[in-house]
Amino acid sequence: MEANTQTFMKQLLESGVHFGHQKSKWNPKMKEYIFTEKNGIYIIDLQKTVDYLAKACNFVYNLALQGRNILFVGTKKQAQNIIKEAAEKCEMFYVTERWLGGLLTNFDTVRRSVTHYESIEKMKQDGSFSKISKKEASQINKKYMKLKKNLEGIRAMKRLPAAIFIIDPSKELIAVKEARKLKIPIVALVDTNCDPQLIDYIIPGNDDALRSIKLVTEVITENVLKGKNEYIAGKAALAKEEEGAAAREASAEGARLPDGQGSASGGKKAGGADELVESAEVIEQRFRKGRKEEKIEEEKTIKHKPAGKVIKKKE
Repeated sequence: MEANTQTFMKQLLESGVHFGHQKSKWNPKMKEYIFTEKNGIYIIDLQKTVDYLAKACNFVYNLALQGRNILFVGTKKQAQNIIKEAAEKCEMFYVTERWLGGLLTNFDTVRRSVTHYESIEKMKQDGSFSKISKKEASQINKKYMKLKKNLEGIRAMKRLPAAIFIIDPSKELIAVKEARKLKIPIVALVDTNCDPQLIDYIIPGNDDALRSIKLVTEVITENVLKGKNEYIAGKAALAKEEEGAAAREASAEGARLPDGQGSASGGKKAGGADELVESAEVIEQRFRKGRKEEKIEEEKTIKHKPAGKVIKKKE
């Protein structure tokens, strides 16, 4: 976190992060995170909040640095808009409506529902609704709105997330159980009525106050964004380095070729007409030489040929 501890501690106090639940609603397992009790309400130890929040921030930062995804979950009314805005800001997935049972443990079925949702959306866009009855169109549209409400935040989630960030794990108990079953790390804002043993990276704090939820979520989002931006920058630098290495290799390959080899083929093409003329002259010379040799041989043959006998006619 960029802010120093004292300044950030002040922000936590102003946001009411230190307020826990009433004594009658507490979970004894949260005892080590409680500073004191005042007017029947437990006060959370903000020094531990700062320490554990730093660990959680480091964890989500490293995940984002590796290019991995995080699912933001907050279905309680005061957390819905905050979670949605935070997830969209860092281009992650979110669930702000009812948690669908089996969202993680039965992920393939959820993906089929997303595909169905997208097919209905395509029908709305290409005008297919005009070809069916109003009653049928109304039923399909009602189903579409329901799917959109529950699936919009996870429609781009092609695989299970690397971790989930939860506001109030006691309310999102099904999500917690599914994540634990699949061994997906959980980062959560944990109040005094929650079970901290179910959470991998706890952030002790008020999970009911709007300002408390917003402050903690913003800090988590900043670290996710920081890691993601560094991942994108590193990826771009690696691609540039590979391109440069390929260019250097091509240059070195060209340097290893014999001198003038590159222009040899061009010179051959350019001098093609001259070579044809030269070949014609050579052929003509050979032809004349051959004719001359044939004439000499013929003269020799005539010179050494014996004379024939003269035959006299009878009278």
